[in-house]
Amino acid sequence: MSSVNRRHFLRWSMLGGGALALGPAFWRRAYASPAGPGPSPYGPLSDTPDGNGLLLPAGFSSRLLARSGAPVPGTSYPWHVNPDGGACFATPEGGWVYTSNCEFIPGGTSAIRFNGNGDIVDAYSILSGTLVNCSGGPTPWGTWLSCEEFDGGRVFECDPQQPSQGVSRPALGTFAHEAVAVDPDGHRLYLTEDRTNGRFYRFTPSSWPSLSGGILEAARFRSDPFAGGPVSWVRVSSLLPASLQPSAFLTTVFNGGEGCWYDSGTVYFTTKGDNRVWAYTVANSRLEVLYDDDLYPGSPLGGVDNVVVSRSGDLYMVEDGGDLQVCLITPERMVSPFLQVLGQEGSELTGPAFSPDGQRLYFSSQRGNNGLGLTYEVTGPFR
Repeated sequence: MSSVNRRHFLRWSMLGGGALALGPAFWRRAYASPAGPGPSPYGPLSDTPDGNGLLLPAGFSSRLLARSGAPVPGTSYPWHVNPDGGACFATPEGGWVYTSNCEFIPGGTSAIRFNGNGDIVDAYSILSGTLVNCSGGPTPWGTWLSCEEFDGGRVFECDPQQPSQGVSRPALGTFAHEAVAVDPDGHRLYLTEDRTNGRFYRFTPSSWPSLSGGILEAARFRSDPFAGGPVSWVRVSSLLPASLQPSAFLTTVFNGGEGCWYDSGTVYFTTKGDNRVWAYTVANSRLEVLYDDDLYPGSPLGGVDNVVVSRSGDLYMVEDGGDLQVCLITPERMVSPFLQVLGQEGSELTGPAFSPDGQRLYFSSQRGNNGLGLTYEVTGPFR
């Protein structure tokens, strides 16, 4: 997610420890017709930006939570630069934590802790001493997997509940990691690689849910992506990218892997090089394209990037470049803008995540309007 000009969706996110409500029935309908432009369930965006420079639908409001280099309000903890991938985790006392990666050198991950009323009560580091932490993914057991995005990048497992230091999980591969999604039923993890010659990976732990060892594989796909077809898996070494291994010719290139998300037996992931959303059905190892912006030149969804899903099953996608919008796709397969950030050309939107009650959406503008990242909360009548 480093380019600022990517143009024309999906990561499973943990809300209070459970999978989200979007199931295979949604995409069984989608298989018949790709998602295309349509009306938003929230109506049009306002013509006038709010005090934070956001265009929102009627009934919604925003709060600026943090600014790079400045203490998080109510704390002494300085917010990191280049905020990127994130997720929300419920806390035992009824609040939640929002985690956010730092896509910079050095990298790492920070966290903001909220009480049950949504007030900020703390902010702290949960990972340091790493490089270019881009996205990642939450686990069903309540940890955050933070991914380094460079060819020697690793995955680190972090505890979001308190100030801490993440643990390296080298068995998950050494490559330009973007995102990871966990299948709690099949006991596997799926990972994307943000390179033009990137691969789509699968990891099977030796002893679930430990991530200290296991088998890493890369996908082989030879079918028409729109018609769909079977995927086979080729075992690869965890020591270097699959593209540099002798088995490279057996595995398939996915151009610029981005968000990755699991729900109800399906893994969704995006590729920015061709602006596609893919769906991999675990039960029958079948892969197909669900959205391609070339089919709809007028679609509001431009640079595909990180994705989260609401409790109603609407998919919320942040744009890298484009119009700096958060777009959504409804279960009726309608693509529409949900919000737009104004006056921050050259930035990208990152880290979408919902609070456990589904009524607060978090995201960041990675470089803001002056190179300093801004992290927001949007509140309103999410369906």
